[in-house]
Amino acid sequence: MAIVVVICVIAWVVASCFGIFFSNEGRGDELTMRQVVQTINEKYQNKLDDIKASVSYDVLEMSGSRAVWPEVLAVYAVKTTMDPERPQEVATMTEEKQQLLEEIFWAMNRIDYDLEDKVEKKLVETDDGNGTIIEEEVSVTNTYLRITVSHKTAQEMAEEYGFHQEQKEMLGELLADENSVLWSSVLYGITASDGQIVAVALSQVGNLGGEPYWSWYGFHSHVEWCACFVSWCANECGYIENGVIPKFAGCVTGVRWFKERGQWADNSMEPSPGTLIFFDWDDPSGISGSQDGVPDHVGIVEKVEDGRVYTIEGNSGDACRQRSYPVGYYEIMGYGVPMC
Repeated sequence: MAIVVVICVIAWVVASCFGIFFSNEGRGDELTMRQVVQTINEKYQNKLDDIKASVSYDVLEMSGSRAVWPEVLAVYAVKTTMDPERPQEVATMTEEKQQLLEEIFWAMNRIDYDLEDKVEKKLVETDDGNGTIIEEEVSVTNTYLRITVSHKTAQEMAEEYGFHQEQKEMLGELLADENSVLWSSVLYGITASDGQIVAVALSQVGNLGGEPYWSWYGFHSHVEWCACFVSWCANECGYIENGVIPKFAGCVTGVRWFKERGQWADNSMEPSPGTLIFFDWDDPSGISGSQDGVPDHVGIVEKVEDGRVYTIEGNSGDACRQRSYPVGYYEIMGYGVPMC
């Protein structure tokens, strides 16, 4: 029976690949599974934004991780097709099914937050009027907003929903490593043959805060996450497992990996989509040093048009954004060229 559910997932894949759209009854809209997933992602992000907008704070701390979509969709597929009262197929998307999927998503994910005032010491420099700089330690009260994201695994949901043994076997089959390419097709519209990391990266544009990328990598709290984002996208395509792109959290490590394999190009190159773009920022203030030959940031090349390199970058203002630069721009350190 597990193969039946897998076939249903393949139906999603076929629909995505050939542009088949299904009616969302009651609204007259036409939706694909990817569009529904994107809508739920936006609602999740809106909840985070609403929390930030509802309170006054000085410092934001985010921790935890949310359930990954393959697990959410696997639970949805098993629950929908094996409902003892009203089993349904999952190849099409209706308003009722969209509501069920959203209910499962929120049953698996939770967002909590709290505020705390902390009295902290800081040095303040003043001029005594005679040209002498005086340093004074003062107490400052900062309000910390702590947002914690937690989730339940697919196995925990199986217990919560009372899945019987056959349903649990179906769930395990859907989440088996050999079916990971199916999820990439369902969620991002890519297949093993096209290998477009760009499609995955574009699906993440608008993310704020870098969750789930840094938690997927293994960090327990917010970090500088541009490389985590690139690695996460690569993993979704199966590139890390196949040695196409390394798993790296530091830009220096990423540059070294490509250079050691002879897959490095300088900034004069006109890159292809999916190439990794590394930057060495110029900081005239000298706070973090001017260009020093050490990479500071990494993104993914989306395309090149009219002499400009268009990119998708994580941790650009703590968000996933599309940006562009002139070909040969001086802050582009160079390119890591994956061998797909």
